[in-house]
Amino acid sequence: MDGKQTPAIEALTHLRSKICNRNSIFSFSSDAPDSNYNKLKFIVSNSVTEACNNSVLLLGSRGCGQVEVLDLVLEDLKAEYPEIISVVRLDGVLHSDDNCAIKEIAKQLCSENQLLFSKMASSDDNTQFMMAVLREYGLAHKTVVFILDEFDLFAQGKQRLLYSLLDAMQSVSSQAVVIGMSCRLDADQLLEKRVRSRFSHRKLLFLPSSKEDILRLLKHILTLPEDSMFPRDYVITFNKKLHNMFEEAKFKEILDTLLDADSSVHHVLNFLFVAVCNMNLESGYLSVENFKTALLSIQRPYKLDSLQGCSVLELYILACMKRLEDKEQNSYNFNSVMTEYKHIHDSYRISDYYARNVSLRAFEHLLQRELISFGDSRGQNQSIEFRPVKLLISSHELLQGLKLYRSCPALLQKLMTGELNKMKAHLVDVEMID
Repeated sequence: MDGKQTPAIEALTHLRSKICNRNSIFSFSSDAPDSNYNKLKFIVSNSVTEACNNSVLLLGSRGCGQVEVLDLVLEDLKAEYPEIISVVRLDGVLHSDDNCAIKEIAKQLCSENQLLFSKMASSDDNTQFMMAVLREYGLAHKTVVFILDEFDLFAQGKQRLLYSLLDAMQSVSSQAVVIGMSCRLDADQLLEKRVRSRFSHRKLLFLPSSKEDILRLLKHILTLPEDSMFPRDYVITFNKKLHNMFEEAKFKEILDTLLDADSSVHHVLNFLFVAVCNMNLESGYLSVENFKTALLSIQRPYKLDSLQGCSVLELYILACMKRLEDKEQNSYNFNSVMTEYKHIHDSYRISDYYARNVSLRAFEHLLQRELISFGDSRGQNQSIEFRPVKLLISSHELLQGLKLYRSCPALLQKLMTGELNKMKAHLVDVEMID
């Protein structure tokens, strides 16, 4: 192209950079007075200006923007109040052990204040250091923000970290904010009484976006600005074709299919990035085919490929775990799964029944494939049979994988589609006739 970029290439570069700038995307939805952005900003800024302690939970399914909104709030407040806000970040997956978490807090506070961190310090030493820093922050009118990601994991066990942190905030004249983030809407109900009494009952819910909100977001992201470097005629034509496409029935069907699977903003942005990358540079405009190709591309996650390499026994184990979850059994282990497997065998007279040691090897194989995982990091000294586990694959993905599996027993698909009730009723009728 003789070294000169066409408007189409420049538009492609602009749209891709816009999609990747997640902060600007979430700031678009933060303009409303009742937005979670404004509510959270008020809570944190209140600690800064009024010299008080606060705590709040950000609850919502993964991908709904808790992290982005929090980062946006902290970025704005740090610009507004420079050098008086410190941030300590903990993750429940990494720091659910109380001693490990308190050590990490001490380490980050040392780094923030350019102090030498002692690896040999005991847990009590680190706790005393944390309280001393909080006291000094209060005297200096500085605020420290504690961010606890995967908050529900911190609420397991004796909850010593939460108690120590909240008790320190009440015991000393500090300016601190504790912000917990969790995908469990009942995370606050997991707290012990002594911790709950010290934790405020503020909760901000991050709900999945509606179809109308997603459509407004698409228009905001994909519409080219008229006051830009692009030729005016190209911008007018591009935006006109784009808005006409939004009204087409085929596009609406693609959007419905996308949102039925996952309506989180992260999922939509990944879909948009693939669609924009498929834009025809010769025509220079987006088309319905670009979005159709993107949908097909993201509809086949890697877990579907993993399912194709599983044995029939491993598929039965996954189906049994899904049935346990449908029965609202929140905690289960290998033994629970085997009990459900035996129940299916006895109820539906299946021929595929394997010995316990063979089933255990299949169970370990699923752990290696990361289709299932242990429920938490505790109990590592326990035998595998007794450790709680959880599914890492959705019902939709499991059902889709079973349909693609060539030698999948018909019973397995019926386990996932709810047709077994009819089969069971038929078996009962046959027994009554006999």
